[in-house]
Amino acid sequence: MSDSPWYQENRMRYGVGIEDTFIPQERVGHRKLDEYELTQHYRYWREDLELAAQAGAEFIRWGVPWYLVEPRPGEFDWFWLDEVTAVMRDLGLRCIVDLMHYGTPLWLDNSFLNSSYPERVASYGRAVAERYRDVWTDYTPLNEPIVNAEWCGQNGAWPPYLVGDDGFIRVLMQLARGMVRTQQEIAAVHPDATFVHVDAGFRYEGDTSPLPRELLEERRFAALDLITGRMHRDSVVGEWLVAHGVTENDFEWFRTNAVHPDVIGVNYYPHFTTVRMVDGTTTPVSAGTAGLRDLVTAYSARYGGPLAVTETSLIGSVEERIAWLRQSSAELNDLRAEGHPIVGYTWFPFFTMVDWLYRFDAKTPDEWFLSFGLVDLVRAADQRLERVPNAGFEQFRSLARGARDDAIGG
Repeated sequence: MSDSPWYQENRMRYGVGIEDTFIPQERVGHRKLDEYELTQHYRYWREDLELAAQAGAEFIRWGVPWYLVEPRPGEFDWFWLDEVTAVMRDLGLRCIVDLMHYGTPLWLDNSFLNSSYPERVASYGRAVAERYRDVWTDYTPLNEPIVNAEWCGQNGAWPPYLVGDDGFIRVLMQLARGMVRTQQEIAAVHPDATFVHVDAGFRYEGDTSPLPRELLEERRFAALDLITGRMHRDSVVGEWLVAHGVTENDFEWFRTNAVHPDVIGVNYYPHFTTVRMVDGTTTPVSAGTAGLRDLVTAYSARYGGPLAVTETSLIGSVEERIAWLRQSSAELNDLRAEGHPIVGYTWFPFFTMVDWLYRFDAKTPDEWFLSFGLVDLVRAADQRLERVPNAGFEQFRSLARGARDDAIGG
């Protein structure tokens, strides 16, 4: 077996991810959103992990519910995570740990705006890495920072409920500082840790408004450019940040504290990653494998590698999901053959999830089910959500096994 880090081996691994959005804060018209609770993963987590292993996944993207693990500042409840990590180790599942998937603990006033947020999230990340360093070696400090900044800072949908460009930037800067500090603190206790930084792969078509197309094209890279020390005030995004109060001292802090991902993860969904924006109206556009190719080549040219597709799937019939699984994996193999350093393919979510819009009304979770998965959730008479693998499960297993066998044979 090679002593090289997994991402330096010249092959593509297949993995799955479990949707792990946690927004515990409630207010009038805004329900708690905890995907593990809504999909009964807290109850059936062993079965879910076993299914991931049976599917042939070599890794799993799985998130820690920060708000439950650290119920009070500096006080940790490790009981459940101790059990989870033990099962992952027994199954041989490499976990790419999602430390922050949108939500903060209830005790952190004003959420991401709290002045202590970067140090609080870094301290939490360090505690997790220190306790589980013998099992978990791979970390995503924060999932999809640009989506996070949109929902929390631009659209006012999630805490701290800011709106507009100024809100987006205030949240973004806090998120980026937290990403840097988290990586620094994990590296301090786990020098061999692997860092997989993940963002949504936005694509735009047509004339855009209210922000210019050029700014939107560059804004999608803002978090990665900040944390890697690439952002400068005279860039298109840099000028926009300065106009909203970001200072030269802020840019200098990121340059001085620059961190570097071992793997850059790109998330792509063929039916809604690409949007057409005309006169303030946003319409999702289906872009298929052409959009996937465009994103991978853009990230490859900007940052080099290694790269992983850390989320992809399709809402539709099982046959449509299987078609996308085949098409997308074939496209990535073509891109690898062309020299793009793609090391991972992740079907995400592994099973049915609940639409985030569940948070904003009184409908049942079942009425917001989204059929993305290789495993379907079916409500039984006793209210259990049964896990039912569909035909996509077998197709994924075949692809994953083939990739692993090719690596062994090579």
